[in-house]
Amino acid sequence: MPMHDERLKQRGFNQALEIARLISKNRQIELDSISCRRTRLTPPQASLPLKDRIKNIRGAFECNKNLQGLHIALIDDVMTTGASLNELAKTLKQAGAAHVECWVIARTLPKPY
Repeated sequence: MPMHDERLKQRGFNQALEIARLISKNRQIELDSISCRRTRLTPPQASLPLKDRIKNIRGAFECNKNLQGLHIALIDDVMTTGASLNELAKTLKQAGAAHVECWVIARTLPKPY
């Protein structure tokens, strides 16, 4: 899951990328951390309700590589609503990906509204 450059500077590392490096090495899966990027600095998704998360993340990613026919696994540390993963998956499909899976380490439980 790409982070915006500013957020990466604040945090100092991308936790999803660190997890992806381990998976890539252990499963001998190619890792590509540069073909897609987050183009907009948005408020953290965790601070927003569901409908605002979808709006917040819309159009936040771009891909600069032809992914025609590729099967891609997105790695993220925690999935809450799935809005970010869904938006990135759409971006990858628009770049030609044939299949996109979302692999997450943890899933938060939905809050009762």
